[in-house]
Amino acid sequence: MSNDAEHPRTVLITGASAGIGKALAHVFAQNDFDVVLVARREEKLNEVAEAIKKQYGQMAYVLIENLADPAAPQRIFDWCQQQHLSIDALVNNAGYALHNEFLEAPWQAHMDFLQVLNISVVQLCHLFAPAMKERGYGRIINLASVAAWSPQLKGNLYGAAKSFIVDFSQAIDLELHPHGVHCTALCPGFTFSEFHDVMGTRGQVSKLPRFLWMTAEEVAQEGFDAVMEGKPVHVPGRVNQGLTQVMSMLPSSVKHYLSKQQKVM
Repeated sequence: MSNDAEHPRTVLITGASAGIGKALAHVFAQNDFDVVLVARREEKLNEVAEAIKKQYGQMAYVLIENLADPAAPQRIFDWCQQQHLSIDALVNNAGYALHNEFLEAPWQAHMDFLQVLNISVVQLCHLFAPAMKERGYGRIINLASVAAWSPQLKGNLYGAAKSFIVDFSQAIDLELHPHGVHCTALCPGFTFSEFHDVMGTRGQVSKLPRFLWMTAEEVAQEGFDAVMEGKPVHVPGRVNQGLTQVMSMLPSSVKHYLSKQQKVM
């Protein structure tokens, strides 16, 4: 992928300190994008930034933000404006899961969760997409999940949040695609990353068969290729694609039955 050397494209990635976000930063940098790395962990972000500068010679900016703060998206946008950075690609990757049942978790936990996984995604798209539309070029990846199709876990908001991301991404792609702006809902399944360590589920998910898993690097490459090709939804990996196709065809009564058989990890 070639760009004007005097005006390299720039991608902004949330949740860029590890896992799929870190892998996407490397993929974009390999393809001549400068990167703006956004997350809470400064030390981790600095490590990613230094690796990108050394390996690819691209600019790498570090911005420490917590997207659970409702003011964070506007601060991120304002910072980019102050730095005179035109954001050509946006990756909304930041996310996590709650493991309490709905009524067991305090309301603030649900508020923070929805702020990170849904509201900040919509707001960042709303902030950065107008300039993409005006320039006639833009790429947006919103991290969803195969959980958008799977039976629900009792009292858990994760599947609902990811279903929203899939529908939202398709909606804005319909609006923006004619103007050269592509939006892709990237829907990975089980991925080797820090996600399960942070969530405290490494022991449980490690018992799953190896064929169900993908690396963060594999997911990132497929996500990059998908958004460049203009796919509004992409499920990486043939196993995941098969699973989502099957789950999408299940009657709601069957899904509800399967949901009742599940246990929260």
